Amino acid sequence: MSHGPAVRAMTLADCPRVAEIRVRGWQHAYAGLMPQPYLDGLDVAAELPRRRAHFEQAGAGVVNLVAEWDGEVVGWSCHGPYRDDGDGDSGDGSGGGQRAAGAELYAIYVAPDRIGRGVGRALLRESLARCAAAGHDRMLLWVLRENADARRFYEKAGFAADGAEEPFEVAGARVPEVRYARPLGAAAPDPAAV
Repeated sequence: MSHGPAVRAMTLADCPRVAEIRVRGWQHAYAGLMPQPYLDGLDVAAELPRRRAHFEQAGAGVVNLVAEWDGEVVGWSCHGPYRDDGDGDSGDGSGGGQRAAGAELYAIYVAPDRIGRGVGRALLRESLARCAAAGHDRMLLWVLRENADARRFYEKAGFAADGAEEPFEVAGARVPEVRYARPLGAAAPDPAAV
């Protein structure tokens, strides 16, 4: 009998399951937020080579994690250095041309049948702990503005919208994203509390 998810580093052998989790995660989480024909057209077989390439070509500091439950991979997350879009906005309202510092949560997806069972929290907790241990002062992430469930999840984990927004286009539809931030280190809430 399992006591919940265990988080570990992803391996190349996990790519098929991660591709499935990502596709099913998009189809579940973004229903009603993105064009349905686009979501219906997502294909695990087409996603698999992209997941392998992203995993094999991950840059310095990029960490892929998976959550297992009773030996089955049921969630995936990826974090690393913040990807600056070159606009120089630090997101702190100061302008000043400073780059945003810290880590970024690039992705977190849970198998739809395991949502609400602590898998996402376990992945996020491990990402926060690893980023704090690596010396990052904060973690940032982008979330669809209209994705109320994801926004509540991040807010419960100590993240807050920092005022930055960017357009995101999917199949000709604009689905704006907002940026969230959470402090790490001594001033941050305990990652174990996530």
